[in-house]
Amino acid sequence: MKPRTPPKAKAEPKPVVLTPEEVAFVRSLVIYEDAEVMALNKPSGLSSQGGRGQVNTLDELLWAFAKPGKARPRLIHRLDRDTSGVILTAKTKPAASFLGKHMMGRRLTKTYRAIVTPGAPQPASGVVETPLRREEIGREAYMRTCAPDHPDAEAALTRYRTLAANDQAALLELNPQTGRMHQIRVHLASIGRPIAGDVRYGGALMVGGAPAPRLMLHAAALAFPHPGGGMKRIEAAVPEDMQALIETIGLAKRNSGAGLAVSGS
Repeated sequence: MKPRTPPKAKAEPKPVVLTPEEVAFVRSLVIYEDAEVMALNKPSGLSSQGGRGQVNTLDELLWAFAKPGKARPRLIHRLDRDTSGVILTAKTKPAASFLGKHMMGRRLTKTYRAIVTPGAPQPASGVVETPLRREEIGREAYMRTCAPDHPDAEAALTRYRTLAANDQAALLELNPQTGRMHQIRVHLASIGRPIAGDVRYGGALMVGGAPAPRLMLHAAALAFPHPGGGMKRIEAAVPEDMQALIETIGLAKRNSGAGLAVSGS
């Protein structure tokens, strides 16, 4: 019997040559950095990886931080292209392995904010745990709710609470306990409160007479075990366009604590 050939190590992708403007742009997104991790506040419209025809994704822009002879920082998780907010990277292989294991163990706590219509969900706080399944239509992928016994069903659980509401819309805080694609978007649509600007899942394009220019979903905070020990929590300020809509439709009263903050223990 011939001896088995050991699998080849996965080669690092070739470095991407960035313009000075691209380097300055991605460096401006950094909201926290130490020797092992780096967090960025990703803007809406920038794909994390594998963007649809984009010149550069965030993953490619991370070459701006590569040191001579060393790999670039690695993304630990993703955000949808149109979702803004905190995204975490590891600067070393041990840190990437450490964080990857804790992500699989669901020890990363994600907090999102979303504007939904036509008002507060009923009840105002609760849990959505409808299973989801993936469906592909042409080149587009969607997630759909389904029965638990569906052959393609994936367990999904999202906690939510209402921060502010009126007859037209509501500002929600969300904590997904699982990480399915488009999970928050589909779960909110399934309870009759789609996210404003979410064309794919039935979100309103106008809220109280004001336009929703894009998906109004923001990854506001991320808490995680730090490779160096203890827990770290990183927050990202709500983007100007989303904050402007919150204020225009009268949901700013209880929207406190949205500013940038970094803490750890």
